[in-house]
Amino acid sequence: MPAEIRHNWTISEIKAIYQQPLLELVFQAATTHRRFHDPRKIQVCHLISVKTGGCPENCKYCSQSSRYQTPVDAQPLLTHEEVLNLAKEAISKGATRICLGAAWREVRPSKQFDTILKMIQEIKDMGVEVCCTLGMLNETAAKKLEAAGTYAYNHNLDTSAEFYKQIVTTRSYEDRLNTLAEVEKTTMQVCCGGIIGMGETEDDRLGLLHTLATRSKHPESFPINILVPVKGTPFENMPKQKAWDAIRMVATARLLMPQAMVRLSAGRLDLSMSDQALCFLAGANSIHSGEKLLTIAAPNPDFNIDDEMFAILGLEKLPAYQKDRAKTND
Repeated sequence: MPAEIRHNWTISEIKAIYQQPLLELVFQAATTHRRFHDPRKIQVCHLISVKTGGCPENCKYCSQSSRYQTPVDAQPLLTHEEVLNLAKEAISKGATRICLGAAWREVRPSKQFDTILKMIQEIKDMGVEVCCTLGMLNETAAKKLEAAGTYAYNHNLDTSAEFYKQIVTTRSYEDRLNTLAEVEKTTMQVCCGGIIGMGETEDDRLGLLHTLATRSKHPESFPINILVPVKGTPFENMPKQKAWDAIRMVATARLLMPQAMVRLSAGRLDLSMSDQALCFLAGANSIHSGEKLLTIAAPNPDFNIDDEMFAILGLEKLPAYQKDRAKTND
């Protein structure tokens, strides 16, 4: 398959790519990956939950929703010093992208938001990329994040438009798309992906890919999350996903959006080193490292474990602000 930048993919074309024999799919994706990226370089990201729990949304997968009784207790905003120290520790271990997350429905003018803007400025000055995931944005909030030096904004679509209402009812798919549109009006990069393992069909996965691959500008980052079932949420008894599903998503995303960073995010603890190696071969070039993702309910491989994997697989950590790894779409 030719490695070209397209925005007019059809569902039938995406389905034909996705349903290929797995090794053929991985081969095609690996070939495309090498045209646009250095296959040995993987960006290490670290996620800091600056405001945990108490979220009014009813996302069925989330441990931070106030509607469910989960192991996660609501906590106040971390102090400026606490966040900076956590960022410094992650950077010292090789992270070049620091992601700040807050369990908010949306960003509103507040002292807390002003504090986060200051955190962004100081972490950016440490020489790393700063990505934020703070909920829905309006134009004013987006501009303030841009002015503070935010490099990217994460706002996942989670799944297809059709299946979305089975996952969340406190906001609409259109709300999420509107936030992406506000981010695209700024210089911030778009980080947008989804979750597999929530009971969705193959068509729902294809629908998510189609929505993002046919936007006028592909997201610069496409995170792939594997559901981590959390006790107390409606999805606590969901079966674990097979690694092959994640590998198919990675490979298909790489072929549809060749320039994007494809990021292995939540659920990576359930992937063996061999599973992850196939994901890297198929085009994944970013991981989240550190003992947890946002909360204790989402365990994650620690830096030491990932360092060992990098050494065995011959991988290198990608520095921040590498222009050759997320070029502007044609």
